[in-house]
Amino acid sequence: MVAATFVPLGYIVSTLVSTGWHETAQLVFRPRVAELLRNTAELVVLTVPICVALGVGLAWIVERTDVPGAAWWGPIFAAPLAVPAFVNSYGWVSAIPSLHGLWAGVLVSTVSYFPLVYLPAAATLRRLDPAVEESARALGSGPVAVFARIVLPQLRLAILGGGLLISLHLLAEYGAFAMIRFDTFTTAIFQQYQSSFAGAAGSTLSGVLVVLCLVLLAGEATVRGRARYARIGGGAQRGANRIRLGLTKIPMFALLAAALAATLGVPLWTIGRWLKIGGSAVWNTTDIGESLGQTIGLAATAAVITTLCAFPVAWVAVRSTSRFARIIEGANYITSSLPGIVIALALVTVSIRWLPALYQTAATILAAYTLMFLPRALVSVRAGLAQVPVGLEEASQALGKSPAATFFRVTLRLTAPAAAAAAAMVFVAVATELTATLLLAPNGTNTLAMQFWQLSGELDYAAAAPYALIMIIVSVPVTYLLFTQSRKAAGL
Repeated sequence: MVAATFVPLGYIVSTLVSTGWHETAQLVFRPRVAELLRNTAELVVLTVPICVALGVGLAWIVERTDVPGAAWWGPIFAAPLAVPAFVNSYGWVSAIPSLHGLWAGVLVSTVSYFPLVYLPAAATLRRLDPAVEESARALGSGPVAVFARIVLPQLRLAILGGGLLISLHLLAEYGAFAMIRFDTFTTAIFQQYQSSFAGAAGSTLSGVLVVLCLVLLAGEATVRGRARYARIGGGAQRGANRIRLGLTKIPMFALLAAALAATLGVPLWTIGRWLKIGGSAVWNTTDIGESLGQTIGLAATAAVITTLCAFPVAWVAVRSTSRFARIIEGANYITSSLPGIVIALALVTVSIRWLPALYQTAATILAAYTLMFLPRALVSVRAGLAQVPVGLEEASQALGKSPAATFFRVTLRLTAPAAAAAAAMVFVAVATELTATLLLAPNGTNTLAMQFWQLSGELDYAAAAPYALIMIIVSVPVTYLLFTQSRKAAGL
């Protein structure tokens, strides 16, 4: 399993080596690559700070002020994660047909990905010790100074982690940017794949994209450093006193309402509009039912396989402190940081050259899903295993139970909630995945995402609307699960 995680990287390296340095250099140092690099860099540089400012700002308003409806705004601002980025793009393009280019990409990316900063920032704000902020105010610091000097530094991990996730999503996203006609490395690789399968140009672009991913991972690790953010002692077991907004309550509420309208209002309004225009004719129950069944089948199978694969990796990561354990865990995160199209191209090439019987089979696409989404399961399973007392396992074995029986009767039962959460997150990720599915799906496969993409590509937005709506409905429960888990992590 560890070896499988290096297949995408091995594919890129072997392709570049076989291409040769001279030809590779010619393909890399050309105007098209410079244009894609500029587009991608501008997208990341513009989008990430906006998402950070929006996510942190909304989290502070919801968690630290007396804005009306604070209890409701929390799950509302987690809900945009239930709307795939390409559905958001569909919503905005339908509302504004002339929308395209860099700033369109920034808009769609921001409304799609800012919750990746909002959720950890809100969770961090909930568990901060309010005594530190109260001491700063008692020493004469104003609200702005307290936020800048006390609160913001403690949000560093949430901001860096969320920013990294957003950056990796921006590198990997295809559907949202293709719909607004904005070229990035991923859209260019997909176009190259369509024009010349496994060509040197596509492999070269994939290699550049891999380098960008590794640079982002290394940069985040360097900036994060090894600073400790845990408080000494138990701290205050109470929430911070909410700031009274006074006359600013109305504009703050208006800001929240505007964010809600941009993130959820536009795509839901667009879907409703197209459903009304299409009427009952767009509800082809046979096609929709078939797509829903295939989506659920693939997603459920991938969720089970990925969660099972996460157990041994999590076990080694939790129970061992060796360098080998860190390598095993880190390999999965590096591979999953690669765009789905790179992983898909690697598996297509490997299956054609060495395992032709697996080409365009369910096994290949399930392998891609496992490589792409294993860290999502690994995070939850590792947290669950870390909370299992080793003494209980030792006591079970001391009473004569075998290691296998101990695992099933003690360890697995205690980690079952974490494993269920892991499987749920993988399920929704697979149910809304587009790029790898388009390349690897066996003949006759039509998932909800594939059907939506095909119909929207034909500009039949009314017929695509039911598939968009069902994808959102499928994603909502897991989005709420993420929100509730973040509150549990904060001790609420």
